[in-house]
Amino acid sequence: MGSDIQTINLEDYVQTGEGGTAITYNNKNGKTLAKLFTPGWAADTAAREFRINQVVYESGLPTPQPIRLITDGTRFGAEYELISPKRSFARIISEEPDQLVPLSERFARLTRQIHEKPADTQRLPDIKEIIITWIDKFDNLPAAFKERFHRFLDLVPSTPTCLHGDLHIGNIITDGERDLWIDVGDFAYGVPQWDVSMMYYSANLMSPERIENLFHVNQATMQAHWNAFAPVYYGTQDQEAIAAEVRKLYPFMATKIAYLISKMHDGKGAISEPMLQMFDRFLPKES
Repeated sequence: MGSDIQTINLEDYVQTGEGGTAITYNNKNGKTLAKLFTPGWAADTAAREFRINQVVYESGLPTPQPIRLITDGTRFGAEYELISPKRSFARIISEEPDQLVPLSERFARLTRQIHEKPADTQRLPDIKEIIITWIDKFDNLPAAFKERFHRFLDLVPSTPTCLHGDLHIGNIITDGERDLWIDVGDFAYGVPQWDVSMMYYSANLMSPERIENLFHVNQATMQAHWNAFAPVYYGTQDQEAIAAEVRKLYPFMATKIAYLISKMHDGKGAISEPMLQMFDRFLPKES
């Protein structure tokens, strides 16, 4: 991380959240939020996420201001502008079901703003290069499937447009006046299907239990969210045209799921037979 890291005193903070890789704390001054990765995560990981947040913030896309790199002496992370009060779109929809359609349509317009924005390719990573690295590293992925993933990836351009990297209704918040993107550490550039395919997956193919855990809503609500999102995002009410766009998402969805499994388990993730069947269904066949 270098000399720009600053040590904080946790007595000045109150823990407010805990995820799989990090814990968040609100500064008692009411102005900032600290995110510290759990022990074992390298300082470089925190620094990389912070730098990406800086790029997104400086691009003009709405996101909390990144302030500084920090450590508590053991863990590493960063401090950001605290948005308070705030609720995610997912939380609002779970508590106020009548807001599903207007928020899903608003989410579609905000997503288009990201995907219509040229990316700073000198400071943002190419998502395709990242995915190729993790597909290659995936020890438990059969060689025949690696070959199919590579054949598909060879056809995908590295379009210089912005991608959120983890696009869903839990990663956008509002304070009642501003809508802001959060968890932008995987921001990158590439074709928009990398983002939208996982939105489609979470709404239509993810297990009900995981949907409830991640988004605080049931499967029917997520499907309704997609059904409200898609016409606005694609700019058409023609269901056949939308279905054609959805079919284009399938190989991106399969590839990104394989990438995520590999990344989350450092290339050692287990892969089930149903997952291989899903890959076989959605990846292009060899011509």
